[in-house]
Amino acid sequence: MRNRPRIGIFGGTFDPPHIGHQILAMEAYDELKLDTLYWVLAPDPPHKLGLKIAPLDLRIKMVEATTQHDEIFEFSRVDIDRPGPHYVLDTVNIIKIQHPEAELFFVMGGDSLRDLHTWHKPQEFVDACDWLGVMHRPEDKIDLADIEMTFPGITQKIQFIEAPLLEISSYQIRKLISSCKPYRYYLPPEVYKIIVENNLYEDENY
Repeated sequence: MRNRPRIGIFGGTFDPPHIGHQILAMEAYDELKLDTLYWVLAPDPPHKLGLKIAPLDLRIKMVEATTQHDEIFEFSRVDIDRPGPHYVLDTVNIIKIQHPEAELFFVMGGDSLRDLHTWHKPQEFVDACDWLGVMHRPEDKIDLADIEMTFPGITQKIQFIEAPLLEISSYQIRKLISSCKPYRYYLPPEVYKIIVENNLYEDENY
């Protein structure tokens, strides 16, 4: 029996959050045997500086709408209520302080694992996490031996999540909206309503 609560960290710009996010979050919760999965909204992600993103207040509303009906999910303001820049290392360390008794699982995609060497202080990030929940899609090619050479000990922390292959992305949805194409059923109903009411993503620059 385990007596430490398991908390997952599922971060993103969520511009907008969609049903693909919900499905992957559900798989992470189930396969990692989590007690709670935090949706951590990145207000101004460093890798997207200079790009146009939806206003923060509307992205907050969309993530709240996406998570509010499921008790296994919790919307976290950990990066919203502090000044930037917002690096995941700091996010993990703050949540560790808030929940010192918990095991922390950082949920990430296989592409993020391959690009980990480009992150801010990546070795410190790996050291700070108890576990890395890595979304593993059928077409992913991940060289664990190479990653282990760069970050010794990391493979002991990796737990793969067998994620379904979903051809859904926030970028794709934004392009559908700006092109006046159908997009409604890629989204939770409440998120669709927020987008329509605020005329979001109609500008082709998104």
